Amino acid sequence: MKAVIQRVKKASVEIEGKIYSKINRGLLILFCAEKNDVKENIDFIANKILNLRIFEDENHKMNLSVKDITGEILIVSQFTLASDLKKGLRPSFDNAMEPIKAKEFYEDMILKLKESKLNVQTGVFGADMQVMLINDGPVTFVLNK
Repeated sequence: MKAVIQRVKKASVEIEGKIYSKINRGLLILFCAEKNDVKENIDFIANKILNLRIFEDENHKMNLSVKDITGEILIVSQFTLASDLKKGLRPSFDNAMEPIKAKEFYEDMILKLKESKLNVQTGVFGADMQVMLINDGPVTFVLNK
């Protein structure tokens, strides 16, 4: 399971030329489930996302979580995070979880994040999406479980 965590001033998802979802200050999460992932990893990833101290406090130190600032979350499925780029010039996606199961993992992650009572917005699993963001910092982290 992988998540790219980006601290944003704002972010949105557009589908077929229309804004599908958008957030203000908070986190844009690109999420990927891989073949050998188990549901228990969802709790770990969600907890880390919600409690990671990557927002600045009054002393300009990364000391606050998205929960601390009552930030917003936009979570987008992105199977390309499962790619293997070690051989050749064309990515291999052999490690990506099969779509029906991956969609279930994505939906479970959304539900887990919504338990925080924060504003959680989503993309559409499997859709052709355009993701726009203003990365704040820039601050970006890659989380693997």
